Amino acid sequence: MVLRPVLKFLPLAGVVIVPQVVPRLMVHLGIGAGVAFAVVVVCLWFALLVNRAQMPGH
Repeated sequence: MVLRPVLKFLPLAGVVIVPQVVPRLMVHLGIGAGVAFAVVVVCLWFALLVNRAQMPGH
């Protein structure tokens, strides 16, 4: 599956890319655009992480 290597770097990508993009959006497009981007992307990022998490069996 091609998506598996991409998902391996998902936590690192979210930690590195989002803090760099949000301030730039705020400067160029306004505070609302930066906040909206942060909320949408972080929610999707978290959902993907939770969806792909390997939980121990009970």
